Amino acid sequence: MELQELYGLMDRFAASGLTALEWEKKDERVVLRREQAAAAVPAVASVAPAARTEGEQGETVNAPLVGVFYAASAPEEPPYVAPGVQVKKGDTLCLIEAMKMMSEVPAPADCVVEEVLVKDGEAVGVGAPLFRIRRV
Repeated sequence: MELQELYGLMDRFAASGLTALEWEKKDERVVLRREQAAAAVPAVASVAPAARTEGEQGETVNAPLVGVFYAASAPEEPPYVAPGVQVKKGDTLCLIEAMKMMSEVPAPADCVVEEVLVKDGEAVGVGAPLFRIRRV
């Protein structure tokens, strides 16, 4: 399955009311699942730069795609960032794995990471807040 076909399947799944989808063809298999709480995730899955929103909790860096959040490059490695750490624009904050492909989530600006909002290994949807930050 080509990457664009996979993204199309993810888009259709996200826009549907389904909670699970399994697709299999020869030696390829795709399984998509969402919990009931995931209904709050935006319906369109797309790859985009990390979004930022301003709200009561401050500015957040949000997931640019559906996948699994990883705080470090490997299980035995320290996390890229932790609360209180100052980073520069473009520094890697975390990785998101989608279909065995790792995507770095960069810092949108020079900032201090105020809070990590998800746990290592947790599934995230498009637009899910990952970090609360304060620009410096």
